Amino acid sequence: MVTFDCDGCGKCCTSLGAYIRIERQLTEQDYYCRNGITDEVFPVHVQPEFADEIDEEFISGKWGTSGSRTGCIFMRKNPERPGAVCAIYPTRPQICREFRCYHMVIFDSRGGVAGRMIGRADIQTADPVLARIWIEEIRPLVIEAVSGTPPDTSHLITLPSGDPGWMQKVSAILASHGYRGEPVT
Repeated sequence: MVTFDCDGCGKCCTSLGAYIRIERQLTEQDYYCRNGITDEVFPVHVQPEFADEIDEEFISGKWGTSGSRTGCIFMRKNPERPGAVCAIYPTRPQICREFRCYHMVIFDSRGGVAGRMIGRADIQTADPVLARIWIEEIRPLVIEAVSGTPPDTSHLITLPSGDPGWMQKVSAILASHGYRGEPVT
């Protein structure tokens, strides 16, 4: 298994953020939020360095309106390096804890990284042979597994990539072509 390594790109907060909404403010640092996909209500605690900024945006009501930033209200510019940081990271909801930008790293026969399975089992690769294998042999499995998924949430579904049996099928297809797929934990 390969360990997931977050690079702070903020793509997760941009896509999932539309579904994380503040229901009620308790204090300048504490909020009740709702997950728009699961309807779960959960408490969050904002890190002190971001509290004033988030409080101001929440009170002004400008978050998510036309012309303003999109994504999660808790996504902030990382003050220490390029990229984004989560202002509620220790208390973030389960959907955020489980999110992975990529679900498998694919290695070529020499052990170099040939690609990554991203999102709902798409691939990111510059290897034309791997891209062809993915389109012809693996993508049909994805389409079959997610048929019937509601269109407004289909981009958030991690299955079938989260299913160990499906991952084994993908790994077997890759191995038959000389590649090695390692699921990300």
